[in-house]
Amino acid sequence: MNLLLLSNSTQHGRGYLEHALDTVTGFLPAGARLAFVPYALADHDGYTARVRDALTGAGIGVRGVHEGGDPLARLGEADAVFVGGGNSFRLLSALYRTGLREALTEAVRGGLPYMGASAGTNMAAPSLRTTNDMPIVEPPSFEALGLVPFQINPHYLDADPASTHKGETREERLREFLEENDVPVLGLREGSWLRVEGGRAVLGGERDARLFRRGTDPQELAVGSDLSGLLRSRAEFDARA
Repeated sequence: MNLLLLSNSTQHGRGYLEHALDTVTGFLPAGARLAFVPYALADHDGYTARVRDALTGAGIGVRGVHEGGDPLARLGEADAVFVGGGNSFRLLSALYRTGLREALTEAVRGGLPYMGASAGTNMAAPSLRTTNDMPIVEPPSFEALGLVPFQINPHYLDADPASTHKGETREERLREFLEENDVPVLGLREGSWLRVEGGRAVLGGERDARLFRRGTDPQELAVGSDLSGLLRSRAEFDARA
């Protein structure tokens, strides 16, 4: 498979996709027809226009899968697909409703390049269970695309030692997840991404990542780390410790 999984699409102080533009344009085929999946936000037209504005200068043609009335046909015409960020529950619900969940899995496993950001990166994992989002809608299942056999937590946020907030930190929430499930979780900080090509996975971007496994302390991963071993993970859900 050929995947680019971004933690975020907008970096503080920069325009949409600007922080990763060289990587994005290097990932997408020259002159690519890109199918954009905008379902994580309510304004599909406005969201698609934002992506089109960001990529047109690189010679990439962007068409929303909602344009023309047949999302599966739009996907079938594309040279690559980009699943954008927003609310992961709303996105997964729409993928089920439109038939794109099965179609995306089949197309990407067949060689279609897949780019995700935030919620779109969540979709590449086996399950929705490590999203940060509020469940504003109820999808038929938490089962996502399963393009990689481990979980990802985009926008991973380190605890602020000076904060007076007493709610759970991101690390505490992921440790709770691992009490009930036995599957690695890759915490992608803002500005980082995972590049998967065939049997190789490499951490890219501007910031290190954090890997969580059941029964061990979290591991810091430097940019450039070879994470290919994660592609041989086995996910066991509802496997209480």
